[in-house]
Amino acid sequence: MRLVSRARLVVAIVAAALVCAGGSSAAGPAWTPVTIAASDATPLACAYIVPSGNAPAGGWPAVILFHGLGDSYAEMEPIGSAMAQFGFASLACDARGTGASGGEWGLDGANDVQDAQDLFDWFAARSDISDTQIGAFGLSLGGGAVWNAAVAGVPFKAIVPAVTWTDLASALNPQSVPKTGLVGILSQAVPPSQWDPAVTQMGQALLQGLVTPGVTKTEGARSARPKLHALTVPTLLLQGRHDFLFDMDQAILAWKLLAGPKRLYLGDLGHAPAKNPTAEQAGYVAEATAWFGHYLAGGPAVGTGVELAHDPWNGTTSVFKALPATRTNSVNLPGSKKLTGSTLTSRSVRLPGGPHETFGDGYVKVHYSGAKEWTHLVATLSVKGAKTPVTEGAAPIETPAGVVKIPLMNEAVVLPRGKKLVLRLGAVSADNVNGVGVPVYASRAPSNASIRVGSATLKLSFLKHTVSK
Repeated sequence: MRLVSRARLVVAIVAAALVCAGGSSAAGPAWTPVTIAASDATPLACAYIVPSGNAPAGGWPAVILFHGLGDSYAEMEPIGSAMAQFGFASLACDARGTGASGGEWGLDGANDVQDAQDLFDWFAARSDISDTQIGAFGLSLGGGAVWNAAVAGVPFKAIVPAVTWTDLASALNPQSVPKTGLVGILSQAVPPSQWDPAVTQMGQALLQGLVTPGVTKTEGARSARPKLHALTVPTLLLQGRHDFLFDMDQAILAWKLLAGPKRLYLGDLGHAPAKNPTAEQAGYVAEATAWFGHYLAGGPAVGTGVELAHDPWNGTTSVFKALPATRTNSVNLPGSKKLTGSTLTSRSVRLPGGPHETFGDGYVKVHYSGAKEWTHLVATLSVKGAKTPVTEGAAPIETPAGVVKIPLMNEAVVLPRGKKLVLRLGAVSADNVNGVGVPVYASRAPSNASIRVGSATLKLSFLKHTVSK
Protein backbone atom coordinates (compact mmCIF):
# COMPACT_ATOMS: atom_id res chain seq x y z
CA MET A 1 0.00 0.00 0.00
CA ARG A 2 1.21 3.52 -0.76
CA LEU A 3 1.48 5.53 2.46
CA VAL A 4 -1.16 8.22 2.96
CA SER A 5 -0.51 11.70 4.35
CA ARG A 6 -2.97 14.57 4.67
CA ALA A 7 -0.69 16.91 2.75
CA ARG A 8 -0.39 14.51 -0.19
CA LEU A 9 -4.12 13.85 -0.17
CA VAL A 10 -4.94 17.58 -0.20
CA VAL A 11 -2.98 17.88 -3.43
CA ALA A 12 -4.55 14.72 -4.82
CA ILE A 13 -8.12 15.84 -4.08
CA VAL A 14 -7.60 19.32 -5.51
CA ALA A 15 -5.99 17.89 -8.64
CA ALA A 16 -8.74 15.29 -9.01
CA ALA A 17 -11.45 17.92 -8.59
CA LEU A 18 -9.88 20.04 -11.32
CA VAL A 19 -9.67 17.07 -13.70
CA CYS A 20 -13.28 16.03 -13.01
CA ALA A 21 -14.41 19.61 -13.59
CA GLY A 22 -12.53 19.79 -16.87
CA GLY A 23 -10.10 22.38 -15.53
CA SER A 24 -6.93 20.36 -16.03
CA SER A 25 -5.55 17.66 -18.26
CA ALA A 26 -3.09 16.25 -15.72
CA ALA A 27 -1.93 12.73 -16.49
CA GLY A 28 -3.24 9.90 -14.36
CA PRO A 29 -5.81 7.13 -14.35
CA ALA A 30 -9.14 8.07 -15.90
CA TRP A 31 -12.72 7.15 -15.09
CA THR A 32 -14.47 4.75 -17.45
CA PRO A 33 -18.25 5.16 -17.79
CA VAL A 34 -20.27 1.95 -17.78
CA THR A 35 -23.89 0.89 -17.45
CA ILE A 36 -24.37 -1.98 -15.01
CA ALA A 37 -27.58 -4.01 -15.04
CA ALA A 38 -28.92 -4.69 -11.57
CA SER A 39 -30.31 -8.15 -10.83
CA ASP A 40 -33.81 -6.91 -11.70
CA ALA A 41 -32.44 -5.56 -15.01
CA THR A 42 -32.58 -1.90 -13.87
CA PRO A 43 -29.78 0.01 -15.64
CA LEU A 44 -27.40 1.81 -13.25
CA ALA A 45 -25.22 4.60 -14.62
CA CYS A 46 -21.73 4.10 -13.24
CA ALA A 47 -18.05 4.81 -13.72
CA TYR A 48 -14.93 3.11 -12.39
CA ILE A 49 -11.27 3.94 -12.02
CA VAL A 50 -8.22 1.72 -11.46
CA PRO A 51 -4.75 2.86 -10.40
CA SER A 52 -1.96 3.23 -12.92
CA GLY A 53 0.46 0.37 -13.32
CA ASN A 54 0.14 -3.37 -12.98
CA ALA A 55 -2.39 -4.77 -10.53
CA PRO A 56 -0.93 -6.63 -7.55
CA ALA A 57 -1.42 -10.36 -7.16
CA GLY A 58 -5.10 -10.93 -6.48
CA GLY A 59 -6.12 -7.59 -7.98
CA TRP A 60 -6.40 -4.02 -6.73
CA PRO A 61 -8.13 -3.43 -3.41
CA ALA A 62 -11.28 -1.45 -4.19
CA VAL A 63 -13.86 0.89 -2.73
CA ILE A 64 -17.45 1.35 -3.89
CA LEU A 65 -18.51 4.99 -3.51
CA PHE A 66 -22.12 5.99 -2.76
CA HIS A 67 -23.21 9.62 -3.31
CA GLY A 68 -25.54 11.86 -1.35
CA LEU A 69 -29.15 12.87 -2.04
CA GLY A 70 -29.46 15.16 -5.05
CA ASP A 71 -25.93 14.36 -6.22
CA SER A 72 -24.56 11.91 -8.77
CA TYR A 73 -21.58 9.63 -9.03
CA ALA A 74 -19.63 12.56 -10.48
CA GLU A 75 -19.60 14.12 -7.00
CA MET A 76 -17.62 11.11 -5.75
CA GLU A 77 -15.06 11.10 -8.56
CA PRO A 78 -12.56 13.45 -6.86
CA ILE A 79 -12.46 11.12 -3.85
CA GLY A 80 -12.01 8.06 -6.05
CA SER A 81 -9.37 9.77 -8.17
CA ALA A 82 -7.45 10.73 -5.06
CA MET A 83 -7.69 7.18 -3.67
CA ALA A 84 -6.44 5.81 -7.00
CA GLN A 85 -3.15 7.59 -6.37
CA PHE A 86 -2.79 5.51 -3.21
CA GLY A 87 -3.51 2.16 -4.83
CA PHE A 88 -7.29 1.77 -4.70
CA ALA A 89 -9.75 1.15 -7.51
CA SER A 90 -13.18 2.76 -7.16
CA LEU A 91 -16.67 2.25 -8.56
CA ALA A 92 -19.36 4.93 -8.28
CA CYS A 93 -22.93 4.86 -9.59
CA ASP A 94 -26.02 7.04 -9.68
CA ALA A 95 -28.44 5.61 -7.13
CA ARG A 96 -31.48 3.99 -8.74
CA GLY A 97 -34.16 6.51 -9.57
CA THR A 98 -31.64 9.37 -9.66
CA GLY A 99 -29.35 10.85 -12.29
CA ALA A 100 -29.02 8.62 -15.33
CA SER A 101 -29.97 5.39 -13.53
CA GLY A 102 -33.33 3.73 -14.03
CA GLY A 103 -35.79 2.45 -11.47
CA GLU A 104 -37.49 4.15 -8.54
CA TRP A 105 -35.72 6.04 -5.78
CA GLY A 106 -36.09 3.93 -2.66
CA LEU A 107 -34.27 5.86 0.11
CA ASP A 108 -31.86 2.97 0.65
CA GLY A 109 -34.58 0.33 0.77
CA ALA A 110 -34.43 -3.31 -0.24
CA ASN A 111 -33.82 -2.63 -3.95
CA ASP A 112 -30.92 -0.30 -3.12
CA VAL A 113 -29.39 -2.93 -0.84
CA GLN A 114 -29.64 -5.46 -3.66
CA ASP A 115 -28.01 -2.90 -5.97
CA ALA A 116 -25.08 -2.67 -3.54
CA GLN A 117 -24.68 -6.46 -3.69
CA ASP A 118 -24.91 -6.40 -7.49
CA LEU A 119 -22.25 -3.68 -7.73
CA PHE A 120 -20.00 -5.62 -5.37
CA ASP A 121 -20.40 -8.74 -7.53
CA TRP A 122 -19.75 -6.81 -10.77
CA PHE A 123 -16.59 -5.19 -9.45
CA ALA A 124 -15.30 -8.39 -7.83
CA ALA A 125 -15.71 -10.25 -11.12
CA ARG A 126 -13.11 -8.07 -12.86
CA SER A 127 -9.73 -9.75 -13.23
CA ASP A 128 -7.84 -6.62 -12.09
CA ILE A 129 -9.93 -6.16 -8.91
CA SER A 130 -9.64 -8.21 -5.74
CA ASP A 131 -12.75 -10.33 -5.31
CA THR A 132 -12.51 -10.06 -1.51
CA GLN A 133 -10.78 -6.81 -0.56
CA ILE A 134 -13.62 -4.41 -1.36
CA GLY A 135 -14.83 -1.66 0.95
CA ALA A 136 -17.54 1.00 0.83
CA PHE A 137 -17.62 4.76 1.42
CA GLY A 138 -20.92 6.68 1.42
CA LEU A 139 -22.01 10.26 2.06
CA SER A 140 -25.43 11.05 3.58
CA LEU A 141 -27.90 9.02 1.47
CA GLY A 142 -24.88 6.99 0.38
CA GLY A 143 -23.90 6.44 3.99
CA GLY A 144 -27.33 4.98 4.64
CA ALA A 145 -26.79 2.64 1.71
CA VAL A 146 -23.47 1.51 3.19
CA TRP A 147 -25.01 0.81 6.61
CA ASN A 148 -28.05 -1.01 5.24
CA ALA A 149 -26.01 -3.08 2.80
CA ALA A 150 -23.50 -4.04 5.47
CA VAL A 151 -26.10 -5.27 7.98
CA ALA A 152 -27.86 -7.13 5.14
CA GLY A 153 -24.70 -9.14 4.50
CA VAL A 154 -22.97 -7.48 1.55
CA PRO A 155 -19.41 -8.68 2.31
CA PHE A 156 -17.53 -5.39 2.52
CA LYS A 157 -14.15 -5.79 4.27
CA ALA A 158 -14.23 -2.23 5.67
CA ILE A 159 -16.78 0.59 5.56
CA VAL A 160 -16.87 4.35 6.02
CA PRO A 161 -20.45 5.68 6.42
CA ALA A 162 -20.38 9.49 6.57
CA VAL A 163 -22.83 12.18 7.74
CA THR A 164 -25.76 9.81 7.71
CA TRP A 165 -28.40 8.08 9.78
CA THR A 166 -28.60 4.79 11.59
CA ASP A 167 -32.18 5.36 12.79
CA LEU A 168 -34.32 7.23 10.28
CA ALA A 169 -37.21 7.95 12.64
CA SER A 170 -35.04 9.76 15.18
CA ALA A 171 -33.58 11.82 12.33
CA LEU A 172 -36.75 12.83 10.48
CA ASN A 173 -39.38 12.74 13.23
CA PRO A 174 -37.79 12.53 16.68
CA GLN A 175 -40.35 12.08 19.47
CA SER A 176 -42.90 11.54 16.63
CA VAL A 177 -42.77 15.22 15.63
CA PRO A 178 -41.72 15.47 11.95
CA LYS A 179 -39.15 18.03 10.83
CA THR A 180 -41.64 19.16 8.20
CA GLY A 181 -39.59 22.06 6.86
CA LEU A 182 -36.50 19.95 6.43
CA VAL A 183 -38.47 17.04 4.95
CA GLY A 184 -39.97 19.46 2.43
CA ILE A 185 -36.53 20.69 1.38
CA LEU A 186 -35.20 17.13 1.06
CA SER A 187 -38.22 16.03 -0.98
CA GLN A 188 -37.23 18.43 -3.77
CA ALA A 189 -33.92 16.67 -4.41
CA VAL A 190 -35.52 13.85 -6.44
CA PRO A 191 -38.65 14.35 -8.58
CA PRO A 192 -41.62 12.73 -6.77
CA SER A 193 -42.54 10.87 -9.96
CA GLN A 194 -39.37 8.78 -9.48
CA TRP A 195 -40.06 7.73 -5.87
CA ASP A 196 -40.84 4.25 -4.66
CA PRO A 197 -44.55 4.17 -3.60
CA ALA A 198 -43.69 3.41 0.05
CA VAL A 199 -41.36 6.42 0.20
CA THR A 200 -44.03 8.58 -1.46
CA GLN A 201 -46.57 7.64 1.20
CA MET A 202 -44.03 8.25 3.95
CA GLY A 203 -43.09 11.66 2.58
CA GLN A 204 -46.70 12.77 2.18
CA ALA A 205 -47.51 11.79 5.76
CA LEU A 206 -44.47 13.50 7.24
CA LEU A 207 -45.18 16.72 5.33
CA GLN A 208 -48.61 16.72 6.96
CA GLY A 209 -46.98 16.30 10.36
CA LEU A 210 -48.16 12.69 10.72
CA VAL A 211 -46.25 9.62 11.84
CA THR A 212 -48.46 6.78 10.63
CA PRO A 213 -47.85 3.02 10.98
CA GLY A 214 -46.78 3.10 7.34
CA VAL A 215 -44.16 5.76 8.12
CA THR A 216 -42.84 3.70 11.02
CA LYS A 217 -42.61 0.57 8.86
CA THR A 218 -40.86 2.37 5.99
CA GLU A 219 -38.37 4.07 8.29
CA GLY A 220 -37.69 0.87 10.21
CA ALA A 221 -36.89 -1.05 7.04
CA ARG A 222 -34.23 1.57 6.23
CA SER A 223 -32.59 1.82 9.66
CA ALA A 224 -29.53 -0.27 10.48
CA ARG A 225 -29.25 0.49 14.20
CA PRO A 226 -31.18 -2.55 15.53
CA LYS A 227 -28.72 -4.87 13.75
CA LEU A 228 -25.45 -3.06 14.51
CA HIS A 229 -24.63 -5.12 17.61
CA ALA A 230 -23.88 -8.05 15.29
CA LEU A 231 -21.83 -6.09 12.74
CA THR A 232 -18.11 -6.90 12.92
CA VAL A 233 -16.82 -5.22 9.74
CA PRO A 234 -14.16 -2.57 10.54
CA THR A 235 -16.03 0.75 10.54
CA LEU A 236 -14.84 4.35 10.46
CA LEU A 237 -17.78 6.66 11.22
CA LEU A 238 -17.61 10.26 9.99
CA GLN A 239 -20.24 12.57 11.46
CA GLY A 240 -20.92 16.29 11.75
CA ARG A 241 -20.65 18.06 15.08
CA HIS A 242 -23.33 20.59 14.05
CA ASP A 243 -25.89 18.96 11.76
CA PHE A 244 -29.67 19.47 12.14
CA LEU A 245 -30.57 16.54 9.87
CA PHE A 246 -28.34 13.81 11.28
CA ASP A 247 -26.98 14.84 14.66
CA MET A 248 -24.02 13.27 16.45
CA ASP A 249 -26.19 10.65 18.15
CA GLN A 250 -26.81 8.95 14.79
CA ALA A 251 -23.13 7.95 14.82
CA ILE A 252 -22.40 7.89 18.56
CA LEU A 253 -25.13 5.35 19.33
CA ALA A 254 -23.95 3.24 16.38
CA TRP A 255 -20.33 3.43 17.53
CA LYS A 256 -21.36 2.13 20.95
CA LEU A 257 -23.13 -0.86 19.40
CA LEU A 258 -20.59 -2.03 16.83
CA ALA A 259 -18.86 -5.33 17.59
CA GLY A 260 -15.82 -4.96 15.34
CA PRO A 261 -12.91 -2.52 14.99
CA LYS A 262 -14.27 1.03 15.00
CA ARG A 263 -13.32 4.69 15.06
CA LEU A 264 -15.53 7.77 15.30
CA TYR A 265 -14.56 11.10 13.72
CA LEU A 266 -16.66 14.18 14.55
CA GLY A 267 -15.99 17.37 12.58
CA ASP A 268 -17.50 20.38 10.84
CA LEU A 269 -18.94 18.32 8.00
CA GLY A 270 -22.45 17.34 7.05
CA HIS A 271 -25.76 19.11 6.55
CA ALA A 272 -26.73 22.61 7.62
CA PRO A 273 -25.55 24.34 9.69
CA ALA A 274 -22.22 22.54 9.11
CA LYS A 275 -19.65 24.73 7.34
CA ASN A 276 -17.86 21.92 5.44
CA PRO A 277 -14.44 23.58 5.02
CA THR A 278 -12.57 22.21 2.02
CA ALA A 279 -9.39 21.66 4.03
CA GLU A 280 -11.20 19.35 6.43
CA GLN A 281 -12.48 17.22 3.55
CA ALA A 282 -8.92 16.27 2.71
CA GLY A 283 -8.38 15.40 6.37
CA TYR A 284 -11.26 12.98 6.72
CA VAL A 285 -10.75 11.46 3.27
CA ALA A 286 -7.14 10.84 4.33
CA GLU A 287 -8.44 9.03 7.41
CA ALA A 288 -10.81 7.00 5.27
CA THR A 289 -7.99 6.13 2.86
CA ALA A 290 -5.76 5.06 5.74
CA TRP A 291 -8.64 2.97 7.14
CA PHE A 292 -9.06 1.17 3.84
CA GLY A 293 -5.30 0.92 3.51
CA HIS A 294 -5.03 -1.06 6.71
CA TYR A 295 -8.10 -3.27 6.40
CA LEU A 296 -8.05 -3.82 2.62
CA ALA A 297 -4.35 -3.70 1.81
CA GLY A 298 -2.45 -4.58 5.00
CA GLY A 299 -1.15 -1.06 5.50
CA PRO A 300 -0.06 0.59 8.76
CA ALA A 301 -2.26 0.25 11.82
CA VAL A 302 -4.94 2.89 12.36
CA GLY A 303 -6.33 4.26 15.59
CA THR A 304 -9.61 3.49 17.26
CA GLY A 305 -11.58 5.56 19.77
CA VAL A 306 -13.08 8.99 19.14
CA GLU A 307 -11.56 11.96 17.31
CA LEU A 308 -13.12 15.40 17.72
CA ALA A 309 -12.09 18.13 15.27
CA HIS A 310 -11.85 21.59 16.79
CA ASP A 311 -14.33 24.29 15.79
CA PRO A 312 -13.78 26.32 13.73
CA TRP A 313 -11.68 23.89 11.73
CA ASN A 314 -7.98 24.70 12.10
CA GLY A 315 -6.40 21.35 11.30
CA THR A 316 -6.26 20.18 14.90
CA THR A 317 -8.24 17.46 16.65
CA SER A 318 -8.50 15.91 20.10
CA VAL A 319 -8.38 12.12 20.34
CA PHE A 320 -10.03 10.07 23.09
CA LYS A 321 -9.97 6.34 23.84
CA ALA A 322 -13.72 6.52 24.40
CA LEU A 323 -16.32 9.26 24.34
CA PRO A 324 -14.92 12.40 26.00
CA ALA A 325 -15.87 13.15 29.59
CA THR A 326 -18.82 15.49 30.02
CA ARG A 327 -20.55 17.49 32.74
CA THR A 328 -24.07 18.87 32.96
CA ASN A 329 -25.63 22.20 33.92
CA SER A 330 -29.29 22.89 34.67
CA VAL A 331 -30.93 26.32 34.86
CA ASN A 332 -34.50 27.39 35.58
CA LEU A 333 -36.19 29.83 33.21
CA PRO A 334 -39.30 31.41 34.76
CA GLY A 335 -42.09 33.05 32.80
CA SER A 336 -45.58 32.55 31.41
CA LYS A 337 -47.08 33.36 28.03
CA LYS A 338 -50.07 32.26 25.99
CA LEU A 339 -49.15 31.15 22.49
CA THR A 340 -51.30 31.04 19.38
CA GLY A 341 -50.47 30.16 15.78
CA SER A 342 -46.79 30.77 15.07
CA THR A 343 -46.05 33.01 18.06
CA LEU A 344 -43.00 32.26 20.19
CA THR A 345 -41.98 32.94 23.74
CA SER A 346 -38.36 33.62 24.67
CA ARG A 347 -36.37 33.06 27.86
CA SER A 348 -32.74 33.99 28.37
CA VAL A 349 -29.97 33.12 30.79
CA ARG A 350 -26.26 33.82 31.15
CA LEU A 351 -24.28 30.77 32.23
CA PRO A 352 -21.41 31.34 34.65
CA GLY A 353 -17.86 30.59 33.59
CA GLY A 354 -17.05 29.48 30.10
CA PRO A 355 -16.41 29.14 27.33
CA HIS A 356 -18.48 25.96 27.27
CA GLU A 357 -18.64 23.37 24.50
CA THR A 358 -21.85 21.39 24.20
CA PHE A 359 -21.54 17.64 23.79
CA GLY A 360 -24.08 15.02 24.77
CA ASP A 361 -27.82 14.93 25.20
CA GLY A 362 -29.65 17.88 26.70
CA TYR A 363 -33.30 18.69 27.11
CA VAL A 364 -35.89 21.29 28.08
CA LYS A 365 -38.70 20.55 30.53
CA VAL A 366 -41.64 22.92 30.13
CA HIS A 367 -44.69 23.40 32.35
CA TYR A 368 -47.78 24.19 30.31
CA SER A 369 -51.54 24.53 30.69
CA GLY A 370 -54.65 25.34 28.68
CA ALA A 371 -53.53 23.40 25.61
CA LYS A 372 -56.29 23.59 23.03
CA GLU A 373 -55.66 21.65 19.78
CA TRP A 374 -51.94 22.28 20.32
CA THR A 375 -50.12 19.19 19.04
CA HIS A 376 -46.43 19.78 19.71
CA LEU A 377 -43.92 22.18 21.24
CA VAL A 378 -40.57 23.10 19.69
CA ALA A 379 -37.54 24.43 21.56
CA THR A 380 -34.75 26.37 19.83
CA LEU A 381 -31.60 27.28 21.76
CA SER A 382 -29.29 30.03 20.50
CA VAL A 383 -26.48 32.27 21.66
CA LYS A 384 -27.86 35.82 21.83
CA GLY A 385 -26.97 37.68 18.64
CA ALA A 386 -26.01 34.56 16.69
CA LYS A 387 -27.86 33.73 13.48
CA THR A 388 -27.43 29.98 13.81
CA PRO A 389 -29.01 28.09 16.72
CA VAL A 390 -26.97 25.82 18.95
CA THR A 391 -29.57 23.05 18.95
CA GLU A 392 -33.30 22.40 18.89
CA GLY A 393 -35.88 19.70 19.44
CA ALA A 394 -39.59 18.98 19.72
CA ALA A 395 -42.06 16.83 21.63
CA PRO A 396 -45.79 16.12 21.33
CA ILE A 397 -48.40 17.79 23.55
CA GLU A 398 -50.82 15.02 24.53
CA THR A 399 -52.76 16.45 27.50
CA PRO A 400 -54.36 19.84 28.25
CA ALA A 401 -51.82 20.56 31.00
CA GLY A 402 -48.66 19.08 32.44
CA VAL A 403 -44.90 18.99 31.93
CA VAL A 404 -43.35 18.11 28.56
CA LYS A 405 -39.75 17.00 28.14
CA ILE A 406 -38.18 18.14 24.86
CA PRO A 407 -34.94 16.29 23.98
CA LEU A 408 -32.44 18.47 22.13
CA MET A 409 -30.31 17.33 19.20
CA ASN A 410 -26.77 16.34 20.18
CA GLU A 411 -24.66 19.13 18.71
CA ALA A 412 -21.08 20.16 19.59
CA VAL A 413 -21.03 23.97 19.69
CA VAL A 414 -18.86 26.47 21.57
CA LEU A 415 -20.78 28.85 23.88
CA PRO A 416 -18.67 32.01 24.35
CA ARG A 417 -17.94 33.24 27.84
CA GLY A 418 -20.38 35.86 29.10
CA LYS A 419 -22.91 35.52 26.27
CA LYS A 420 -26.58 34.95 27.04
CA LEU A 421 -28.40 31.87 25.85
CA VAL A 422 -31.86 32.41 24.37
CA LEU A 423 -34.49 29.67 24.47
CA ARG A 424 -37.47 30.09 22.14
CA LEU A 425 -40.59 27.95 22.49
CA GLY A 426 -43.45 27.60 20.01
CA ALA A 427 -44.97 25.41 17.32
CA VAL A 428 -42.15 26.13 14.84
CA SER A 429 -38.39 26.33 15.27
CA ALA A 430 -36.67 29.71 15.24
CA ASP A 431 -34.09 28.96 12.56
CA ASN A 432 -33.20 29.46 8.92
CA VAL A 433 -30.24 27.13 8.80
CA ASN A 434 -30.93 26.07 5.19
CA GLY A 435 -31.09 29.68 3.98
CA VAL A 436 -34.44 29.36 2.21
CA GLY A 437 -36.71 30.92 4.82
CA VAL A 438 -38.10 27.55 5.96
CA PRO A 439 -37.36 26.39 9.51
CA VAL A 440 -36.49 22.79 10.34
CA TYR A 441 -39.78 22.39 12.24
CA ALA A 442 -42.31 24.24 10.10
CA SER A 443 -45.75 22.93 11.15
CA ARG A 444 -47.65 25.88 12.56
CA ALA A 445 -50.37 25.39 15.12
CA PRO A 446 -53.97 25.50 13.80
CA SER A 447 -55.52 28.98 13.76
CA ASN A 448 -57.74 28.20 16.74
CA ALA A 449 -55.02 26.43 18.78
CA SER A 450 -53.50 27.88 21.93
CA ILE A 451 -51.33 26.93 24.88
CA ARG A 452 -49.94 28.69 27.95
CA VAL A 453 -46.24 28.05 28.37
CA GLY A 454 -44.95 28.41 31.91
CA SER A 455 -41.60 27.93 33.58
CA ALA A 456 -38.91 25.82 31.93
CA THR A 457 -35.80 23.93 32.98
CA LEU A 458 -32.90 23.77 30.55
CA LYS A 459 -30.34 20.99 31.02
CA LEU A 460 -27.23 20.95 28.85
CA SER A 461 -24.29 18.58 28.59
CA PHE A 462 -20.80 20.03 28.03
CA LEU A 463 -17.36 18.65 27.41
CA LYS A 464 -15.62 18.47 30.76
CA HIS A 465 -12.67 20.19 29.10
CA THR A 466 -13.44 22.53 26.19
CA VAL A 467 -11.23 21.73 23.17
CA SER A 468 -12.25 24.48 20.72
CA LYS A 469 -11.37 28.14 20.95
